[in-house]
Amino acid sequence: MTVKQLRAFLAVAQTLSFTQACERLHLSQPALSLAIKGLEDSLGGKLLIRSTRSVRLTPEGASLLPLAKHLLAQWDNTEERLRQRFTLQLGRLSVAAMPSFAGNLLPSALIKFRQQYPKINVTVHDVINEEVMDMVRSRQVEIGIAFAPEGTGSLNFTPLFEDRFVAVVSSSSPLAGSTSLSWQQLLAHDFMTLQRPSMVRRLLEQELGKRQMALPVAFESHQLATVGRMVAEGLGVSAVPSMCIRQMHELGAHCVPLEAPSIACRVGILTQEELSVAAHALRSVLLECIKTPSLLASS
Repeated sequence: MTVKQLRAFLAVAQTLSFTQACERLHLSQPALSLAIKGLEDSLGGKLLIRSTRSVRLTPEGASLLPLAKHLLAQWDNTEERLRQRFTLQLGRLSVAAMPSFAGNLLPSALIKFRQQYPKINVTVHDVINEEVMDMVRSRQVEIGIAFAPEGTGSLNFTPLFEDRFVAVVSSSSPLAGSTSLSWQQLLAHDFMTLQRPSMVRRLLEQELGKRQMALPVAFESHQLATVGRMVAEGLGVSAVPSMCIRQMHELGAHCVPLEAPSIACRVGILTQEELSVAAHALRSVLLECIKTPSLLASS
């Protein structure tokens, strides 16, 4: 039983006329008759009784009529919804992003995405870097934004930009007047950082460890906002990726370039092989927006 055969049957059953059914379906009479015969053969019996003067339903045909209406309505609804999804007129998309990206760069990209595709609903999961990768692997989300993983496995990583760590100090600190700071200068003060297993903290510890330097951690928090606020209040110093500069300034802290050594990390998009049309569209918007220098500069 095919959709074409059901449509042929429904047209004849509703009009009780092969001629009118042919006009409705834009089919020739032989093609219509063949479709009806194929349906009857597949079901195992007559659905219509046709004479030279009239067409009428058999009892089995009468019982099929409401079912055919329902099945074709469901099919048409499904077909239309899929068409809307393929043309980005309907859909839902889930994204996972590490907090430093979700709270700083992602909103501007989502504004552009919303302007282009206002019918696509987006759910954002603001989770730590490791959870971003787990959610993409388990297909809880189609797109993840994270630091470059050491090994992607089955995931694809598309770089967006390379970010560098900057110092975060109190606006009233003497360090705030510096044009740049060395890590040695920064680590002479109480240090605030994110709690493990934060990737930001792991990157700092790994890179500084290579140079026999350690973080003098005095305060830890799960949230960047808390770290920024504590620094602004004068409890110590910190270091964050430069995409967090705007957030730190809004919290009342001050950011200074860090050198000796300059620690950088790649940020990019994590995906599986197969993406929905909506996910492809968001990926394209991210690649376009996040590469724009003004967006990074405003962070």
